[in-house]
Amino acid sequence: MRRPPTLAALACLAVLPLAACAGEPEDTERPTTPAGVTAQASSATSVHVMWETSADNEAVTGYEVYERGTRVRTLPATKHMVDVDRLNPRTAYRFTVRARDAAGNLSAPSTAISVTTPAPAPDDRRAPTPPGGVRGTVDGSRAVTLTWTRSTDDTGVTSYDVYQEDSRVHSVPGTRTTARVTGLRPGTVYTFTVRARDAAENSSPDSNPVDLTTAPSPGDETPSTAPTSLKATAREGAIDLSWTPPRTGVPVREHRLYLNGRPATTIVWGAEPPADTATYTMTITDPPGTRYSIKLRAKLPDGRWGDFSAQRAVVVP
Repeated sequence: MRRPPTLAALACLAVLPLAACAGEPEDTERPTTPAGVTAQASSATSVHVMWETSADNEAVTGYEVYERGTRVRTLPATKHMVDVDRLNPRTAYRFTVRARDAAGNLSAPSTAISVTTPAPAPDDRRAPTPPGGVRGTVDGSRAVTLTWTRSTDDTGVTSYDVYQEDSRVHSVPGTRTTARVTGLRPGTVYTFTVRARDAAENSSPDSNPVDLTTAPSPGDETPSTAPTSLKATAREGAIDLSWTPPRTGVPVREHRLYLNGRPATTIVWGAEPPADTATYTMTITDPPGTRYSIKLRAKLPDGRWGDFSAQRAVVVP
């Protein structure tokens, strides 16, 4: 027979958000100090701050960014970069980052990073050229290193932004042509592109994409179920696709196509699904200049949807 909770137990539950009850030790351990903090001036009035993730005995719940001891941004634990805006041109700033856990414990401040915003740029509407020759290497199961050739710009490139699919995941100063991206998942396909940016916040078109698959976790020998060799070509009124279905032991009869991160259609083959190269043509009616992000996944023999392919971006001509 289950007894109702006692008044003492109910009182304990009522104060749990404020203090730990008897028998439950209070969490007083700080998260580790954020490492790898960088700060670069994105423009005359903004600075991009990045850092590596911290650890905690329970869990890190957020990060706080400070400028000379004054908190300027608060972010969730899933974020490890932020643009600090509304700054003054030609001004020196000094940023630190602290991690926070659910009990409110703050880590020690990170190493302070100094940065100076440049002078305001003249009226500039010309974007830099896209970075060329983007290549990448896999650094184990959770990191990759990218390299590229320099872009050109009429006023000068101030930074390079690394995108994973359509999300910016890293930035480096315009003087650098390499970036190391961390915090990735083991055994996962990633598609990276790089864009150059100038002091007027003009961004170049995407570089060539580079597909990288991180190493699996130790002991994990499960093969990837992602389609490979995805190609997408836009022409007037249509987008032509081709890819290699995953090897699942039996022919793959269904693929689900995603446009801009959303399911668009399911491609179904009949008695003879393609074994080596699959092709599909999608009709489009959007005006020239419309940009699509495209990826797909296969339906596995057990009925589950497999891993995502690399992503491709096309612009309607």
